[in-house]
Amino acid sequence: MRTPSRHARRRGSRWITLLTDFGAADAYVAAMKGVIATVAPRAQVADAAHAIPRGDIAAGAWVLSQYWNWWPPGTIHVAVVDPGVGTARMPLLAQADGRWLIAPDNGLLSGVASEARAFRAWRLNVPGEERAISNTFHGRDVFAVAAARLASGASWRRLARERIEICHLPDWRAPERCPDGVISGTILHVDRFGNAITNLRANDLPPAAWLLSAGRFRARRLHRTYGDVAPARPLVYIGSSGRLELAVRDGSAAARYGLRRGGRVSVRPLRTRPTA
Repeated sequence: MRTPSRHARRRGSRWITLLTDFGAADAYVAAMKGVIATVAPRAQVADAAHAIPRGDIAAGAWVLSQYWNWWPPGTIHVAVVDPGVGTARMPLLAQADGRWLIAPDNGLLSGVASEARAFRAWRLNVPGEERAISNTFHGRDVFAVAAARLASGASWRRLARERIEICHLPDWRAPERCPDGVISGTILHVDRFGNAITNLRANDLPPAAWLLSAGRFRARRLHRTYGDVAPARPLVYIGSSGRLELAVRDGSAAARYGLRRGGRVSVRPLRTRPTA
């Protein structure tokens, strides 16, 4: 994907992506796009996802974390999963590795903040001169307006107030290493295929033999891909996110083993290497 030139970005031709829990049956997404088209008519708008379960901040944080850095520098990511809209929670403007993010401060940026090499966040200066701001639709009246202004060439310094430390979701913490050698992790996300994606990575596995447990799920070796096991067999592999995933070939690990987001995953070192 070609990166827009600095001159083109000043003319308002930046990409803006939208992630929401608004779905496709109502006018909410179209209203946000209308605001952007009015304020920044040259901006290019892409729908990232609008089927996040309603109010599910953790699901939104995971989905956002999987695409934000695949877009070119200068991209503006707008994320609105905001059950606290209209309350004291702050609107955010953040920068991560050259990309901009506009979202509520409710943990939605947890994944991005944990993955980015450089991350900064400010309280968003709420734009309210043109029209009244709805207490229940900041996606249209705050976040879309700010994104459009940034895309049309406004200085980010006009949109930012004080520098802040953002709210983090607790499940995004690093795996815990216990004194007995057990590594304790968390299931961060269950995708539509029933694969359970954890916060563990390959270097969290012991160098010799080990046993991974998550609910009723058990595994003793790392596989490369689904085809390495017979149909209906469980497996553990490094997924496209770079994290350990628990799966069943041609099936759902979540349904078979009762795996859920937030569930614990443990890796216990074994004294002898298994033979199979």
